[in-house]
Amino acid sequence: MHMADALLSPAVGGIMWAASAGAIAYSSRKVRQQLDDRKAPLMGVLGAFIFAAQMINFTIPGTGSSGHLGGGLLLAVLLGPHAAFLTIASVLVIQALFFADGGLLALGCNIFNMGFFPAFIAYPFIYTSLVNGKSGRGAVTFAAILTAVVGLQLGALAVVLETVFSGISELPFTTFALLMQPIHLAIGVIEGVVTAAVVSFIVKARPEILESGPEAGTAGRYALRNAAIGFFCAAIITGGVISRFASENPDGLEWSIARITGCEELHSPERGVHAALAAVQSKMAFLPDYSFKKNGESKTDAARETAGSKAGTSVSGVVGGVVTFVLALLIGLVLKRRGEKG
Repeated sequence: MHMADALLSPAVGGIMWAASAGAIAYSSRKVRQQLDDRKAPLMGVLGAFIFAAQMINFTIPGTGSSGHLGGGLLLAVLLGPHAAFLTIASVLVIQALFFADGGLLALGCNIFNMGFFPAFIAYPFIYTSLVNGKSGRGAVTFAAILTAVVGLQLGALAVVLETVFSGISELPFTTFALLMQPIHLAIGVIEGVVTAAVVSFIVKARPEILESGPEAGTAGRYALRNAAIGFFCAAIITGGVISRFASENPDGLEWSIARITGCEELHSPERGVHAALAAVQSKMAFLPDYSFKKNGESKTDAARETAGSKAGTSVSGVVGGVVTFVLALLIGLVLKRRGEKG
């Protein structure tokens, strides 16, 4: 559900940049106040894990489309909504700057759509209410599926509204919405099931991870260390190996656009803000579309080209996971230190 710049006007993109910046400032203040020792390392390893998980597109049967995990709900359950929002923002910034996944003008929209709705709407108002005082697998699964569906439905609707309000793509609201909402309903169900599986495992095997600060005790610190190692290893394996087998079908947004226009991507204006930001992104993205940059030489044979593409995907998964880990960890450590000084 990463939006491209071609869908947005500078006005709408700027407004959503401001909205996301405000949410980041608010979340940063709340994380500074919480002084939770477990958040900084978990922000790093979970950021790396979500980066890798978003590279795994799974096929939606019978549609010709695919989807990937958003990760916002899982982050909110394990970190709390404020640290979760900062972590998903870190993932999306790294994706946009270094992998050209989502436009720079659209970055504010992507952070808001994929971070705000699951962390600040779906998680506190739905998930926490449904699992309050309940730890059974059935309750957790039901809550995770419903919450993931609501979060993705809100995010998908926001994409439609931001596109229509921009008025530069000529995608009709009704048709666009009727394609976007059902396909993201299916993606939401799958994300809910995966989230429930991870959370249920943690509740059963390492419940100390969900406890905060001093209350977690020595057992909580050991559990945190083991969980951090486990998530980091999972991120490297997912990004470096499993990502090579991701579905090649277009994701839900690309599929919806293709059903309306006949092509999966729209082209941005060749001048103005769009062109300037595209030039910046082109220079900064050293692994665009999670593969090696083309050097302009003649095409190789299909087998060699495929091997190179898969190698680029593996390198992107590992490099992206490590860079996201460093960024999210640094954000957590800096905020924690500022909170202590305050």
